Amino acid sequence: MADISILPIAGPGLAPWIADLARLRISVFRDYPYLYDGNIAYEENYLQTYLNSVDSIVILAQDGQQVIGASTGLPLVDETAEFQQPFIAQGYDPAKVFYCAESVLLPSYRGRGIYKQFFSGREGHARALARFDYCSFCCVQRPEDHPLRPADYVPLDAIWTRFGYRKQPGLVTHYSWKDVDEPQETQKPMVFWVKDLRAS
Repeated sequence: MADISILPIAGPGLAPWIADLARLRISVFRDYPYLYDGNIAYEENYLQTYLNSVDSIVILAQDGQQVIGASTGLPLVDETAEFQQPFIAQGYDPAKVFYCAESVLLPSYRGRGIYKQFFSGREGHARALARFDYCSFCCVQRPEDHPLRPADYVPLDAIWTRFGYRKQPGLVTHYSWKDVDEPQETQKPMVFWVKDLRAS
């Protein structure tokens, strides 16, 4: 860990790292369970959401000058309607939810405690803003018998539970992307996990 630095960046300051983050997301999300067949132009456009949100945060992990991981978050009200609607339908006030969008880390750097720093960094930012009751993220749901599921795949559910998050089967959205084995985009179910910041 001696050469690895963890740098919190307010969203509007993210501009110099947009290209690095786009490449990182494409690389990490290509693996199961996301199987995302992405492209740089789409990713750079997607990351503009964080530049445009004054209260967004990116926890950047670097090994020297190389970006090896990142974790993003922003107020749910700055996200798209697809992400807000399930919360509204379940009686949540979107203004009280801080959405932790994703954590991506190159495989060779996993198991070193960086992932935990991603979560604590985003939650710390949400607490510092002092207007959020919940932190939440979502993950794709794949069938147990998916043909591209690796034999040694272990879901992160136990880790997320240890971090204080609880799976909410009633909070589901759908998002479209092209899988590596698909000819075109298809919708995928995404289920939310929620942590009550008031209880910890």
